[in-house]
Amino acid sequence: MDIDRYIQIHDPGWKQLAELAARSTRRGASRLGDREIEELIAGYQRTSAQLSHVRTAYGDPDLILRLSRLLGEARMVIYRRRTNPIRAVGRFFNEAFPAAVWVSRRYVAVAFACLMVPAVAMGFWLANDTAVLDASVEPQLQQSIAESEFRDYYSSDAAQNFAGTVTVNNIMVSFLAFAMGLVAVVGPVFVLAYNGLNIGVMAAVMHHAGEGPQFWGLIAPHGLLELSAIVIAGAAGLRISWAIVAPGDRRRSKALAEEGLRSVVIVLGLTVCFAMAGFIEGFVTPSGMPTALRVGVGVAVLVAFVTYVVVLGQRAERAGLTGLLNELTRDDIERAEAETAPGVVLNAR
Repeated sequence: MDIDRYIQIHDPGWKQLAELAARSTRRGASRLGDREIEELIAGYQRTSAQLSHVRTAYGDPDLILRLSRLLGEARMVIYRRRTNPIRAVGRFFNEAFPAAVWVSRRYVAVAFACLMVPAVAMGFWLANDTAVLDASVEPQLQQSIAESEFRDYYSSDAAQNFAGTVTVNNIMVSFLAFAMGLVAVVGPVFVLAYNGLNIGVMAAVMHHAGEGPQFWGLIAPHGLLELSAIVIAGAAGLRISWAIVAPGDRRRSKALAEEGLRSVVIVLGLTVCFAMAGFIEGFVTPSGMPTALRVGVGVAVLVAFVTYVVVLGQRAERAGLTGLLNELTRDDIERAEAETAPGVVLNAR
């Protein structure tokens, strides 16, 4: 039997299970009738066996994902487990967020290019062409920036206030890069390129004035993590854009919904990165610490973040996770199959 025929035959049962799970979520499992509970358990058992068959016979990733999510929703209803907030947060940062970033690594690479190519190109162009630099930024303003404005910006307010303001601003930029994914591919590309051009202009102004070391000494401590987070947020936006442009064998609405949920996971996880970058920008960047030590803090934080994403992301991917909330790992699926084997009775009430 081909996969299309298999789906056609079993789709009504999957829809019924999804409806029962959704109804119990709205009304509470205790308010389901005896017959509905029996149907829910029977549907869960059938779908568990069908998922095992699909994995072996077809290996279709979309169908596997659909059934895994359906079983996850039904399983929570059957066992009526109350979510432990601490466990949920831990699972988010140990599995969902790193998985979402890791499976988006190709988009991250594209987003990185969208930011850095304009930054490097603009920086080198202006730094090596005084006429163009003067036409872009007035010489008097260049002098003011190089002598005091760039440095004074980081101590323009109390450290805690400055850190909070910067964090909120960066989160807004990340949400913009993410939301602009709905404006086809040009949305995230524009946000990333615009920020890259600004970096290039400022770098050119500082280097032209002989203040390159000061520029990097003030940018690197917080900027390495901050810009990395903005790049990842841009990658989330690109995922949404690409789901609209090329949904593959999925319906465009389904592809957009799935990539949107995965991108939300990414953006929510990045709020911690922006909070950390804001703290560094408020307390470390303008401090009297030696430049090498401040830059070292930025490098260490970036290395820790990259290691975290790569190690936990790869582990989550091996477990069958793709960065969506409430996904079942392969171990979860195997456990569900074992628990629903013939002779095993689930205590649903």
